[in-house]
Amino acid sequence: MTEESAHDGDKATADGGGQSDEPRYSSAYRSDGGDEGVVRRDRFSGGPARSFLSSLAADERIFEADLEVDRAHTVMLAEQGIIGDDVAGQILTALDAIEVDGHGSLPDGEDVHEAIETAVIQRSGADGGKMHTARSRNDEVAACIRYRLREDVLEAIETTLALRESLVDVAEAHTETIMPGYTHLQPAQPTTVAHWALAYEGAVRRDTERLLEAYSRINQSPLGGAAFAGTTFDIDRERVADLLGFDGLVVNSMDAASSRDFLLETTQALSTHATTLSGLAEDVIIFANRGFVDPADDYSSTSSIMPQKKNPDTLELVRAVAGDAAGGVQGLTTTLKGLPRAYNRDLQRATTHAWETVDAVTEASEVAAGAVATADWNEAALAAAAGDGFSTATGVADLLAANGIPFRTAHELVALAADDGADYDALEAAAQEVLGESLAAHVEPAAVETALEPAESVASRDSQGGPAPDAVAPQIESARESLAAAEESRAAAIDGLETAREALRSEVNGYV
Repeated sequence: MTEESAHDGDKATADGGGQSDEPRYSSAYRSDGGDEGVVRRDRFSGGPARSFLSSLAADERIFEADLEVDRAHTVMLAEQGIIGDDVAGQILTALDAIEVDGHGSLPDGEDVHEAIETAVIQRSGADGGKMHTARSRNDEVAACIRYRLREDVLEAIETTLALRESLVDVAEAHTETIMPGYTHLQPAQPTTVAHWALAYEGAVRRDTERLLEAYSRINQSPLGGAAFAGTTFDIDRERVADLLGFDGLVVNSMDAASSRDFLLETTQALSTHATTLSGLAEDVIIFANRGFVDPADDYSSTSSIMPQKKNPDTLELVRAVAGDAAGGVQGLTTTLKGLPRAYNRDLQRATTHAWETVDAVTEASEVAAGAVATADWNEAALAAAAGDGFSTATGVADLLAANGIPFRTAHELVALAADDGADYDALEAAAQEVLGESLAAHVEPAAVETALEPAESVASRDSQGGPAPDAVAPQIESARESLAAAEESRAAAIDGLETAREALRSEVNGYV
């Protein structure tokens, strides 16, 4: 994935015309089948830095993308009359053969782009070098990265949708399953498993939206930007974009060849999702420790020495991926910081951060979805713990405030009762001390007893977005609607890419 060096596709060299002090063709054009790279000149042919410069092995990830980019560019060149149909047919036939042979069969080269071009020339002769007319490796690699990354992002989005569906399914099954809610890891107020699950669904929903937005900016074609200053050939950038399924163009040619903000945006969105996953994993790990939930065996392990152990260690790894993703963002940001326009070889190191991040976060998201979907919630243990730490205290204070006692006074009264039994008798004693009269003078004792019950406390919290079953129902409905819309957006993107692939294949078949 390297910078254009000697063969930049200008008119003087791309079609075999013009004069130059350099040899007219590199050794890859020779009839003896030499496998010297087509971009490299004699003075760049050796030395200890060659392997350091090469990205060929790492470029296997974009091998298929490069072939498709080559095909679309070649079809456009033929349609524009820049190369002949017979030459296009030779090039496209060679590309098909290279695809069958695979990345491992490529000749040596600085990168996959040079290696494929060398292989095309070896198969079709010197005219194979016309494939590179009117482009640079700069816009070529930018297109290949975008082409592959958009597929990776769609896969990542799929895992967020699976996780959201798992969370909504849990919510539907547990709208009345009472559980303790925590702040600062201390018992705070009773809530429900449904309310907890929907809290994470909302966060993952935003993660999905960020990735979909990133996809829309990834899916713009930089082809035609050439090295950075465009080309003198009469190319059709929109045609190439359509053949490759891009939604539009990165119009400015310098921006097209050199920008990697789409990589950074995607990595940041993935890191945000990894942070959400980390919190979800931590909650489930803690709940498992307290006996509230039992992760399925498929998402657990046992100790090598302690046979009684069941460890939720897949979720521990999910939790750790947030660190990897944050490192990817930091590494990529530092690589891109301060780079001048247009192309710089630093960019060869940039994509590794994105690839590693998208792979790690996608896998973690898939595991989290499975862990949530298969976990068994211990309703009895949850209910028993729901009232721990006088968790209904806020509900009692709200009840007193609703019956005319200033909330701050009610807060003081209930806090005093919390230190002395946290039951009706303690509340009554606190009322005598704080109010100088019986609690019954302000509120019916039966109402207070009801407010002390965790299930009743939850049922009373029916404000929009609250944990009461009546408040949870519209949240579930909203989550289902949003999930369906996101699935539709992803499906439409996939359909668009597949339609473009079929259209490109049809055009290629007209030449081979």
